[in-house]
Amino acid sequence: MSLSMDLEQMGDVLCVRLKGELDHHSSLELRTEVERYLEQNRTMHIVLNLEELVFMDSSGIGVILGRYKQISKNGGEMVVCSISAPVKRLFELSGLFKILRLENRETDALRKLGVA
Repeated sequence: MSLSMDLEQMGDVLCVRLKGELDHHSSLELRTEVERYLEQNRTMHIVLNLEELVFMDSSGIGVILGRYKQISKNGGEMVVCSISAPVKRLFELSGLFKILRLENRETDALRKLGVA
């Protein structure tokens, strides 16, 4: 199974919805897409919706960390929502929840970032 991604700008928040598997092949594609989007648009925050992400390896963690650094250097925030149990476990083991906020649903994440 490959990765499909949906990028949607809502206010100054970029919603990134991932479906499938985020491995070292797809992580390069994700990094390229999101970097290009951030360069071309006025985006302050990122919401990462992982509801349909069934697998992620360490390269996925690297891509997420890189985008977190990219967004936070401008005072932005990254919020993760709708995370599946296996992916959540990987986030917990890697310590990502020390820097990323977790919300149950995308609507909750958007509300926290000021998008109603």
